[in-house]
Amino acid sequence: MAGSAQSPPQPLRILAIDPALRNTGYAVLTVDPGVRRPVFRALAYGVISNKPSVRPSGCLVAIHAALDDIITEYKPEECAVEGVIFVQSYRTAITLGAARGAAILAAARNGLSIFEYAPRRVKQAIVGKGSADKQQVAFMIRALLSMTETPPPDAADALAIGLAHLHARERPGGLAKDIVPI
Repeated sequence: MAGSAQSPPQPLRILAIDPALRNTGYAVLTVDPGVRRPVFRALAYGVISNKPSVRPSGCLVAIHAALDDIITEYKPEECAVEGVIFVQSYRTAITLGAARGAAILAAARNGLSIFEYAPRRVKQAIVGKGSADKQQVAFMIRALLSMTETPPPDAADALAIGLAHLHARERPGGLAKDIVPI
């Protein structure tokens, strides 16, 4: 009697984004389901930087294009993005919303499921306190992913969003709300 061997589950790849008009952090992470515990790895991370001389509309195009290239290269299945934060200036809120929209559009156009996480929830998951500063987040990311260098702050934030998402996947009912842009 011939049986078919089941292939081991493929590692999940996710794209994590910390959107901003001038410095959008991104990370591609993978999780290999382990027998005892899953193994998380960073495949790529960085910052999409736009110079102050670039018009806001040009920044949005650059964010979308760069993320589209990253998605094409790494082929993630899911996207985790930082949720909207409270800001005191309506101009800042509009600018952050536009950058977030450009990032979400890149993920949605490529068929990724998109999940959002509140900044405090991400910091709580990674550092243990929701009021952690950027240096604490970067330090913990370096330790948790066994990195030899500390990533730039915006990339560290994206890595933190990705790790928070991967940890949430491990808990029943732990995923944030799936967002579907219209």
